[in-house]
Formats: sequence, structure tokens, C-alpha cells
Amino acid sequence: MIEIKNSTTFIQQEIDWFSRVLDARMESYFQDQEFSIFTMPAPTVQFDSSTYENLVIRFNMSLEERIALVMSLVAHVQPSVLDRFFIQNKSIGRIFSEFGGIDNSMHRGFIPTGETVSFVIAGKDIYVRNKVAKLFTENHFFRKQNILRLNYNGTPETFWSGKLTISQEYLSYLVKEEIFEPEFDAQFPAAKIHTSLNINDLVLSPQVMEEVLHIETWMDHQKELSQNPHLSKRFKRGYRALFYGPPGTGKTLTASLLGSKHKRLVYRIDLSQIVSKYIGETEKNLANIFDIAENKDWILFFDEAESLFSKRTDVGDSKDKFANQETSFLLQRIEDFDGLIILATNLKPNIDRAFTRRFQSIINFTMPLPKEREQLWVKALEHLELSDNIKIAELARRFEMAGGAINNAVQFAWLQSKKRDKKIITDEDLILGATRELGKEGKSSKN
Repeated sequence: MIEIKNSTTFIQQEIDWFSRVLDARMESYFQDQEFSIFTMPAPTVQFDSSTYENLVIRFNMSLEERIALVMSLVAHVQPSVLDRFFIQNKSIGRIFSEFGGIDNSMHRGFIPTGETVSFVIAGKDIYVRNKVAKLFTENHFFRKQNILRLNYNGTPETFWSGKLTISQEYLSYLVKEEIFEPEFDAQFPAAKIHTSLNINDLVLSPQVMEEVLHIETWMDHQKELSQNPHLSKRFKRGYRALFYGPPGTGKTLTASLLGSKHKRLVYRIDLSQIVSKYIGETEKNLANIFDIAENKDWILFFDEAESLFSKRTDVGDSKDKFANQETSFLLQRIEDFDGLIILATNLKPNIDRAFTRRFQSIINFTMPLPKEREQLWVKALEHLELSDNIKIAELARRFEMAGGAINNAVQFAWLQSKKRDKKIITDEDLILGATRELGKEGKSSKN
């Protein structure tokens, strides 16, 4: 977790340095002179003085990397610095091609691209330009840590034509000075889930609870596993769990409680926004989620996971081929993710076996037994005014329902009491509510 420390003063120093570098590059370009950015040293960084400085120190950033980072920030913080790029080439009546940039009518300022970064760092030096390209590869920490990248609208016209973009995450850390908690959007189709309940409210069978505690143990010792050089070689970086069983048996609640107890955000992925009929789009959508979630200690919760993690098929046509490619892509991203991933499904047989072999925990959330149902009824009725004739044990025996259905039945009973302008919930209210819930599933109560 990144510690937020005010970076305003240092960012201004970095922008002032970048501005001097830019002026020197412009002068050398128009006067056809040699210039190296290494003749203009960057501001000195001090550990633990600001989030920005800690970032520079953490990745031991080179001058080239610092120029790329500060340039991605300038358009957000001090866009006038980039106005120098609006100089026109009089012979063709437009700005110089070497400057790069994007014409955007919504933003009056200059928007830098990879070409812009290359110009400032390399000038006309093709050798240095090739070195700059490495800043935007998949293996560079800029991309792996979701700090910045080149974004393209559609198919790239050239490698350098991508818009230089700092991630919303690091914009939040460095400029807004707040912890990054993404909102639901096209880039991150996931919503935070939370609960006001605590772990003691969870009613599970002893076997299931033991498996949940095993996940908790991993969460408690995750850092030790990743930092121990011997353990990290042998064990996977993250943890993968499959929750399966009927609706309402506590799969989502368990994920939420794991997050709240261990102070981790839980994001439920909206699979309807992920899966696409267009080739390559599903992988792209998933990559966005994993890129943003990497190194955050978040819990990713894939509900109704069978729609995305389904069995691979024999290749009969191109659609089967690309569907299998999507599954293979998922396997790799799940393997590489360093946090906790929970897949939830009502249909375990539909999950690809290649996935199940990679789960550290596969937990069957079964329908609760009468004793467990009695505990669920007791917890659902806590703090409510009840008539003396309510027999909770009898309700638990008669109605074979999961915890979610029991909560619905109690809510219905409470509303029934309000319709009578009474505060007290009766046994008849609860029986009616429970019968109603069973009816939804085409079931009936025991005599």
C-alpha cells in the first residue's frame, strides 16, 4: 500500500527542471546543435519526503524515466509548459512532426504522445530513440505497475502515436493525494462490495469454516510468503479460491467479510461488461482489470464465474479457437496475479478443469443443516420485537432454506407487521415469509 505524502513542492521542482530541459532541447533542435539531457541533472530526491520522491527511489528511476513521468503529469498540473510545442513549421503551416502530440478540441493545451517523449529525450538521435521505446514495453515497470503507458485510439498508426497517459491510480496518489479507489467505468467494470456484518455473523458448516480460516491464514502471512526468497520460489504469488454452491449460501458474504476483517477492498467484477463477442476484446477488458488491481491487496470476486471460466472445447471452428485462447489468457493472468481471487458459481461442473487445478481452495457452500438454519434464524431476528409464540427450531426444521432466503423471509415478516401497524412480528408472519421464499424456488415446507 502506498503511503500518501504531499508531493506538491517536489512536483513543481520536477516541472521546473523539465521546463529547462525542454527549452534546451528546443534550442538545440532549431540551431542544429548537440544536446544531452544528462548535462542537466534532475532535482535531488530524499527518502520519505513525498510520495513522488519515494516513487523515484523505489524504482531507481533514470533521467529518461523521470522525464516521461513528469511529462505525463504536466498536462494535468501545469499545461502551459507544453505550449512551446505549438510552434508551427512555416514551410508546411503546421506544428513540427517531431513534436508529436494529439489535436483534441476538448482540451486547449498540448497533449503529448510517445513521439513527444522521444523528441525531448533523444532529439534526432535514433540510437537513443530506440532506448526510449523500452520505456513503453510490457516488461517495463511503468506498464507492470500501472504507472503510465501509451494509449492508442484504435489501431496504432505508429508505435510513437500513442497518447502519453498516467494512470488514474498514480494521478490520485501524486496530484489528488488520496488512496486510489476506482469507480465503476468501462476501464474497470467492477464495484466495491462491503457489509456491515462481522465474521461472527457468518454461519457455515465446520468444514467450510475451516477452509475459510485457511484463506485467512494466507492473508495474514501473504507478505512473508512473497518476501521470503525460498518460499517465493516454490509457492505461487497469489491465492485462488473457488466458492460453489446454491444461491444464498454465503459465497458473496464470505468474500465481503474476508475483506472487511483484513481491511482490504473487495471488487465484484461485472462479467457482462467483460465478455465480448469481438475477438480480443475479452482479453483486453480483463487485462485492464488485472493491470489496475495489481499490487493493491484487493480481493477480486468473480460472481457467476462459469460464464467466463467455462470449459474449453474441441476446436471446431474459429470461434472455438478464440474462446480457448481467452481461457488460456485467463489462466495466465490468474497465475500471475499477486492477490486473492475468488470465483463463485452455482455450477461447478461448468468450470474448466484447468482452472480448478490452480485453486488452492475449492469450497462447497452447501445448504445449511437444521442446526445451522436455526443459527441463521436467530441472527436474522436479532434486535426485532417478536411475539412469544415463535418457535425458531421449528422454523429451521420445516423450511430448508439458505441464509439469503431466511433474511428475505424475515424482511417480509417485518413488512407484514408494519402493514398491520404493529411492531411485533408473529409466527404467522415468519411462516408466510418462509413459504413465499420456498415458492420462488418451486419448493414446499416439511410438515
